[in-house]
Amino acid sequence: MGGVSAPDRAAAAADTAAALDAVGPRLRRLRTARGLTLAQVSAATGTSVSTLSRLESGGRRATLELLLPLVAHYEVSLDELVAPERPPRRRAARSRHGMTSYPLTRAPGGLRAYKLVLAPGAGEDVEPQHHEGYEWLYVMSGVLRLRLGGQDLRLPPGEAAEFDTHLPHAMSNPGRVPVELLSVFGPQGERMHVRARPRRG
Repeated sequence: MGGVSAPDRAAAAADTAAALDAVGPRLRRLRTARGLTLAQVSAATGTSVSTLSRLESGGRRATLELLLPLVAHYEVSLDELVAPERPPRRRAARSRHGMTSYPLTRAPGGLRAYKLVLAPGAGEDVEPQHHEGYEWLYVMSGVLRLRLGGQDLRLPPGEAAEFDTHLPHAMSNPGRVPVELLSVFGPQGERMHVRARPRRG
């Protein structure tokens, strides 16, 4: 009969141990984020201060009996305490005509954000194009050339632009150093709105 191999059992045991080891720091973060003392959590859950302290420091291994009152008190799921942390997925960069784009958002559709890096000379031989959508951009470094409709603009660091992408447009880098910018693109009719509250005197 087939079964779980010894290496697989060892790997599963290691994963379980790592997940349990992470519970203590997570409990401490939950408590401190809420501005609570060990004594306050103890009074609310019925778990002694010394036990809570040992749980947070890793001196005591978490059990279901100990975790359930804490889960209820902090109003989180058990998974949030014991699920293994997974490294964030790296988003693939794309390069074309000397322009490299780094996606900053995951969800398809809606507003999408990118960091763009244009190598020196990138895009200078590309003809302006038009398509559905609306774009907002902000130059972080270098000087961006933006051909937009009948305009030929130079945008230094700190400058921003927004435009309907039905207008023929092209971005390029006529300089000798790379240009870095942030770009937010949305479907036609969906624009990025920035609201700032005035400071109170």
